[in-house]
Order: sequence, then structure tokens, then C-alpha cells
Amino acid sequence: IDSKYRRAIGNRIFGCDDCQLICPWNRYANITPVEDFAPRHNLNNSSLLELWQWQEAEFMKKTEGSPLRRTGYVNFLRNIAIGLGNADGSTEIITQLQAKLGVHNAMLDDHIHWAIKEQQEKLENLKP
Repeated sequence: IDSKYRRAIGNRIFGCDDCQLICPWNRYANITPVEDFAPRHNLNNSSLLELWQWQEAEFMKKTEGSPLRRTGYVNFLRNIAIGLGNADGSTEIITQLQAKLGVHNAMLDDHIHWAIKEQQEKLENLKP
């Protein structure tokens, strides 16, 4: 994802949420009791750092039957890296991001480096 768009993404890691929120027809919708549409594996309450720590097997298990699976594990991590870069400054986030550098591919590393830089800038701005 081009760096000029990364800040605008905020903490969203998958687009379906935004579409559901802005769809004008959804203002008339009721929450369905159909189990297939319920949030799975507590994903709606997971922090970005929790999701960042998933291994591929956990991603595959917890996204089974979900559109999120289409993203693929490495792109899922890419999206989370962007979200973590946009989060409030945190040394824990930097540490967790650094742990995955060099693990997957250059594309993911590029996004991780960007997120670390964003986090470092936020922490610098907090200093008196």
C-alpha cells in the first residue's frame, strides 16, 4: 500500500467494516440472529497487537469461512502494521513490530519500517 495512503487507513485492517458503516441502507437494518453473521473468535474485541502476534496457523483457523481469509496472512500482517503505525505512540508496539522484521518478505518489511518510523516520531513528539 502506497505510503501516501497509510495514515488515511487509520486502524482499519479490512474494508468490509467501513462499507457496513457507511452504507445508507444499513440504517434500516437490524442485527440478525443468524449465527453465520455473528463476529467470530472474538475478532471484534481483539487488539491490533493481539492480531499481530497470530501465527499463520491461527490466522487460517480463525478466519475460516470469513472474507478476511481472502487477504492472506502476509497481507493481513501488512494491514495490521499500518494500523499499528497509526496507533498512539508505544514502545511495546515498536518492539512487536521489530520482532517480525525479516520474517516474511520485503513488502511486509517495508510496511513494518514505516510503522516503526511513525511510532518513533510519535514518541519523540511526547518528549518535553
